Amino acid sequence: MTLFWTLLALGLAVLGLDRLVEGMYRYQRKPNDITPQADGIPYEEITIPAAQGGHLYAWWIPGAPDAPTLILVHGWARNVGRMMPYIRALHPLGYNLLAFDARNHGRSSDLKHPTVATFAEDVLTGVDFVLASQRTCSSSLGVIGLSVGGGAAIDAAGWDSRIQSVVTVGAISHPVAVMRHEFRKRHVPGFMASFLLAYMRLRFGLDFDRIAPVNNIGRAEADIFLIHGEKDETIPLEQAQALAAAGREGKVQLWIVPGKGHSDCHTHPQFWEKVQAFLQRTLPLA
Repeated sequence: MTLFWTLLALGLAVLGLDRLVEGMYRYQRKPNDITPQADGIPYEEITIPAAQGGHLYAWWIPGAPDAPTLILVHGWARNVGRMMPYIRALHPLGYNLLAFDARNHGRSSDLKHPTVATFAEDVLTGVDFVLASQRTCSSSLGVIGLSVGGGAAIDAAGWDSRIQSVVTVGAISHPVAVMRHEFRKRHVPGFMASFLLAYMRLRFGLDFDRIAPVNNIGRAEADIFLIHGEKDETIPLEQAQALAAAGREGKVQLWIVPGKGHSDCHTHPQFWEKVQAFLQRTLPLA
């Protein structure tokens, strides 16, 4: 009986920890409620086969026939509609645009445990699609990612040299840094936070260091523009500074946006001017 009760206690403990972890990162999944059509921007709804038998719901927004393509990546618990401010600003420049719902977001397929790595896999699914689809005669590619999507853009660029240009807004540096920040906000003691992180590594088979953008940015051949709000309380500024320090000299630049937080950097009066100048230098239009 002692063994029985021990196993039962361990089982209940695991169940409780699973619920705690899932509760911290559970979100209400919502499909987009806005499309480019509302702004008179032509687009095509497409479905792209993805990893593990999944699929991505995406928008293809054509630019000039010989223009580079920008892949747009939303953040955690968001969907493709989050990228509409970027589509409105970038479409007139002439770039082809591919915006998608990451797996387990919006209208894309289910995924039990999405991470920055699965977001990065979805970015690379987009890269493969663009280069195989013959929708553009240009093989030049860039990625613009927000928050976790920004971290995913860095990971993808570190894993695949086909990506030439990356813009991130509020990118994460390391999953552990994000989780420790969340634990502190919830007043979880340090020893308990360390235990939970160790549990997640074992329970879900996660190699946090391998998927950490801060460990992949130095491998990226792409030029990278890190944009981060000075007052970001979701992903603290120190994470952007860690990314900048880990990047290749001369390949990474950081703009700390004064007075802005996690989701409003694009409202700064210099935002689009700076983004456009970076893209013109690293992903020029013909």
